[in-house]
Amino acid sequence: MKKSLNKSEIERFSRQIILKDIGSKGQEKIKEAKVFIVGAGGLGCPVAEFLTRAGVGKIGIIDDDVVDISNIHRQSLYDIKDLKNSKVKSIKEKLKKINPNTIVKTFNSKLNEKNALKIIKDYEYVVDGSDNFKTKFLVNDTALKLKKHLVVGAISKFDGHLFTYDFKAKKTPCLRCFFQEDKISDDILNCEYEGVLGTVAGILGTLQANEVLKQILNIGQNLNGKILILDLLNLNFRKAKILKQKKCIC
Repeated sequence: MKKSLNKSEIERFSRQIILKDIGSKGQEKIKEAKVFIVGAGGLGCPVAEFLTRAGVGKIGIIDDDVVDISNIHRQSLYDIKDLKNSKVKSIKEKLKKINPNTIVKTFNSKLNEKNALKIIKDYEYVVDGSDNFKTKFLVNDTALKLKKHLVVGAISKFDGHLFTYDFKAKKTPCLRCFFQEDKISDDILNCEYEGVLGTVAGILGTLQANEVLKQILNIGQNLNGKILILDLLNLNFRKAKILKQKKCIC
């Protein structure tokens, strides 16, 4: 059943609705959208925040971690009062204050091979903000199997990488086409080991949210099958095409 906008929503989202590429019909699409976010950290926070502010109807978030003092410099939805608390509990409280009409469903656990299919099947759009390749490949494989839209982000130091995949489209490459090694060290995604500037997480996470909204609305240039590489120390941005590998699972 199509979800029409009420008077309060028209006022709340008026600055989006006035855009010719969105309008009231586009805002209704955003309201009907269901987005699942893997990880409630440096990337997951801005993704969840801006999708909630945009009016996404349902957001699911999975993370089994608690808020640590070292998280606060880059994980924008947490503050000192959240220390030692479950991330998903804290993030849900913050999101409901931003937009109480957005349904927020949280999972205080790790995404694994036993629960991935069952959880992700209820969402059309999947955002990966995890910090290890085992989870990233699991999200990739699950989204591929279920033919979902997938937006993947990775950050380290002053750098960011953004991938977008539409697994409903034919001949679409996947994350394994880019990372072809069987095993990849998680050190390159480890903020504790490599370090990261807090703004890098905010910028990349916001770009992920932007890509999801473009997919929902079917507007703009599609990043499907490409990688956007950000060097934020020198402010260089470049895109590269990802070739589909013949031996890849996709």
